[in-house]
Amino acid sequence: MTARRQTARVQKVLRQVFGIAELRPGQQEVIDAVLARRHTLAIMPTGAGKSLCYQVPAMLMAGMTVVISPLIALMRDQFEKLSGLGLEAVQVNSAIPTEDIRRARKQIGRRAVNFVFTTPEQLASSDLRQLLKDDAVDLVVIDEAHCVSQWGHDFRPAYLEALSGLRAFGSATILALTATATSDVIADIERQLAVGPLRVINTGAHRPNLSYQVRPVSSDADKQRQLVEVVRSASGSTIVYAATVRHVETLSALFRQEGLSATSYHGRQGARDRAEAQDAFMSGAVPTIIATNAFGMGIDKPDIRTVVHYDLTASLDVYSQESGRAGRDGQPADCILLFQRRDRSLQRFFMAGRYPTGDDFRTLIEGLASLATGTALSVDDIRNAVPSLSASKVRVMLAALKQDGLIRQRRAAKYETRPELFTASLEPLVAAYEERRQRDQTKLEQMIVYAQTALCRTRVLLEALGETVEWSHCGTCDNCRGVAVRPEAAAAGAA
Repeated sequence: MTARRQTARVQKVLRQVFGIAELRPGQQEVIDAVLARRHTLAIMPTGAGKSLCYQVPAMLMAGMTVVISPLIALMRDQFEKLSGLGLEAVQVNSAIPTEDIRRARKQIGRRAVNFVFTTPEQLASSDLRQLLKDDAVDLVVIDEAHCVSQWGHDFRPAYLEALSGLRAFGSATILALTATATSDVIADIERQLAVGPLRVINTGAHRPNLSYQVRPVSSDADKQRQLVEVVRSASGSTIVYAATVRHVETLSALFRQEGLSATSYHGRQGARDRAEAQDAFMSGAVPTIIATNAFGMGIDKPDIRTVVHYDLTASLDVYSQESGRAGRDGQPADCILLFQRRDRSLQRFFMAGRYPTGDDFRTLIEGLASLATGTALSVDDIRNAVPSLSASKVRVMLAALKQDGLIRQRRAAKYETRPELFTASLEPLVAAYEERRQRDQTKLEQMIVYAQTALCRTRVLLEALGETVEWSHCGTCDNCRGVAVRPEAAAAGAA
C-alpha cells in the first residue's frame, strides 16, 4: 500500500470513528510504525494522546487488539470511551462480574470484538491465552510499559509473567507505551519483550502549559494550611496525591472539616468505593480527589487544572508521571509540591522494603527446599512456607529466579524448582538489586535537588529524565516567574 493511500485511510478513521480532524505531534509516526508491523516503543508525555496510537491502527487491522494495562481504573476508562463510540470492546479483569467475564470470553471466542482489555495477571492465565491464539490477534499493546522494567519506577512482577504469554500471539505487532523512560529502562523493556530491536519513538516530555511550583512548609500543620489554601483557590478539577493511605484519610477528614468538596481513592478501598470515587471525579460532580498513586495512570480528564503533591515522590520520573495528569487539554495548569525536607525519610522507608536482600533470597530458597519437589507450587504455597516475606518480595524474587533459569513456570502462577537452585550462587542477583537500591537513592536525591533549586524547575525535571535542554528559562515555573518563596522561608521549610 502506498504511503498516500495509508495516510488517507488513517485520516478517514480519525474523522469518521473518533471525530478528530488531525493528529498531534508524534502520533502519526507511531501509527505508521505500527501499520508497518514494526515492534515499537512510544515514549510520549501524559496528554499527548498515546491511546489513539493503538486505537487508530486497530481499526485498520483485521484481527483483535489486546491491551494489557496494569490498573483496572485505566482499563475501565478506555473501555467505556471505545464502547461509547460504538466499537466492540470487552474487559477481562478481577473487578468484572463472573457473568460479564463469561460473556466477554464468548465474544473473544467468536472473534466478535475489536479490543480486549486485560491485566498482566489475567494474561498470565493459560485459559485467556488459549482463547486468543491462532493468529487471532494483530496488535498487542503494553500500556504503562515502564512497569515491565525492573529499572522502572513502578515495576510489576506480574508483567514478567504475562510476557511469557506473548509467544501465543504468533506474529502480532507489539506496541509498548509509556510517558517516561530513561535509557536504562528502554534497554530493559527491549530485553524483556525479546521480540528483537524496537522502533523507539520519543517525542520528549516538555509541556509548556504546565507551571511547576514548590511550596516549602515548616510543619505538618503548615502543610495542611497551605494545601487548603491551594485547593480553595484552584479552578477546574484538582488531584491531591499523598504517599500513604493514612495521609489520604487524614486529608479527607481535614477537607470535610474545612467544608471542601472532595472524594478519596486508595488501594485498600473496595472496588465499588473506588469506582464511585472515580465516577464522581471524572464526571465533575466532585471537583477534587485525594488519592494515593493507585489513582490516575492513564486517566483522561482534560480539565485538571491543579495537581498537588502533599508528600515527596520517590523520583522525578514518578513526579513527572503524576503531575503530568494536569492540563491535558493544553490549557495552563499548576503542578505544586508541598515540600518538607523530613518527607525524605518516608520515601527511604518505602525504599528499604522494595528490593530483596541476600537474606531474603536465602529465606525463600530454604522455604522452597522444605516443599515437595517435582510439584507445581502456587505463590500462596510458597508464601505459606516463608511467612516472614511479603507477597511483593516473593513475586519479585520468583521472577528473578525464573529469568535466571533456576525455577520453571509450568503454568500461570505455578512454579517448579530446579536442582540448580540449591547450589547456584545468588551473588549476581543480590548485587543487581543492591545496584537498583543505590540508583533509587540517587533518584530520591534528584527529587530533593528539584525541590530546593533556584534554577528553572522545568529544566531540572527534563534533564533528570534524560533530555537535552537548550534553554535555561521555561518562563512558566515559579523560579522563572520570580515567585519562588524567599530563601529564608525555604530554609525554615527544610528544617
